[in-house]
Amino acid sequence: MLVDSHCHLNFPDLVAQLPQVLDTMRQHSVGHALVIGVAVPEFAQIVALAEQYPQLFATVGVHPDNPDAQETSEDELLQWAQHPRVVGIGETGLDYHWCQGDLNWQHQRFRTHIRAARSAGLPLVVHTRESVADTLRLLREEQAADCGGVMHCFTEDWASAEAALDLGFYISISGIVTFKNAAQVKDVASRVPLERLLLETDSPYLAPVPFRGKQNQPGYVRYVAEQVAALRGISLEALAQASSNNFFRLFAKAERLSADAKGQP
Repeated sequence: MLVDSHCHLNFPDLVAQLPQVLDTMRQHSVGHALVIGVAVPEFAQIVALAEQYPQLFATVGVHPDNPDAQETSEDELLQWAQHPRVVGIGETGLDYHWCQGDLNWQHQRFRTHIRAARSAGLPLVVHTRESVADTLRLLREEQAADCGGVMHCFTEDWASAEAALDLGFYISISGIVTFKNAAQVKDVASRVPLERLLLETDSPYLAPVPFRGKQNQPGYVRYVAEQVAALRGISLEALAQASSNNFFRLFAKAERLSADAKGQP
């Protein structure tokens, strides 16, 4: 079984066809998916999805690319973190592609999430775009190694990946790895230690080949897995087992929830 470690199933185009999306997951042997929070008004909807469907888990966070987004506080994140279906904090991080100028607000938002994750004992889901040096700096300054986490949809170079690995973070590979011109992502995907590798779709975005340019969904993480397995010279089954084990090791609260669900009649 595979796990999609990062998706946005609450977004309108996916939630409107959720039964079909979940069926495609099943058909592609994708057993679980992590639904990622990016805005405070969506937290309740995301958690409700995870409550309704045992194959789904939730995180809470405010995306870094919107300066006008409703801010959250460490206390608010900690309150949501107590919910049994919330297994991580984020999506959080830095984005210098969409945001420029005085970005102190973005740095403070990131610090708030790191502190909440450390206090809650939950992993971080980190977004970094054209900002990896500052992302790593703030992770170090806020002692994010204490909680760990994942560098989601990783597109940076191997040196940056090594720096994140040194902090105890995992590296997540998206459908970009299937794109013809994604040499840097392919290089990282082939070199990350197998025990620190995660897979994701970031759906509804970044659909892998052969669906590039179309709407993505969690079931398509299988195509990401096939490409990464080929790059590493291992079987799809071996990669699926390793990456799924990694997901549940990092998101230990999800592992407990999954075990409880299996024990139900």
